[in-house]
Amino acid sequence: MRVPRGYQRVSAMSAKKHAVDRESGIAKFFGEFASRTSQAAGRASTFALAAAVVVIWAVTGPLFGFSDTWQLVINTGTTIVTFLMVFLIQNSQNRDSAAMQVKLDELIRVGAARNSLVGIEHLTDDELEELRTKCESRAKAEKAGEASVKATGRQARRAAEKAAD
Repeated sequence: MRVPRGYQRVSAMSAKKHAVDRESGIAKFFGEFASRTSQAAGRASTFALAAAVVVIWAVTGPLFGFSDTWQLVINTGTTIVTFLMVFLIQNSQNRDSAAMQVKLDELIRVGAARNSLVGIEHLTDDELEELRTKCESRAKAEKAGEASVKATGRQARRAAEKAAD
């Protein structure tokens, strides 16, 4: 039995939408989890708890004879925590950076800045360097132009004062 073309398309689109919704749900959960975890990790109480764990571990050293297993416990624990925190902190930084970029893009869009600068974070390193060099050159030229205008203004003022005498 042959399935009508329109049905296949709707079915494929439906499956794709379902996959995107599921991925979106996972991404939303991870984003929320990463945000809460990074906030908790940055608290003084979390630092105090981590320091207490290290102190307890150090105090138990003589109890376990400073054995290899005793050392392995702290090494393994800190490695696992560090490994997982890298991903959580990177996720938080990525979201913060993206939010900041959107805010800057909006300010550029509504302000006097050039709208062509919106989205430049997607350029290659070489393109960004070229753009930075052009912006610096333009800034230097504007600064030189301002200095020239000031000098001309001073000369005009002196000439006017001289003519008035």
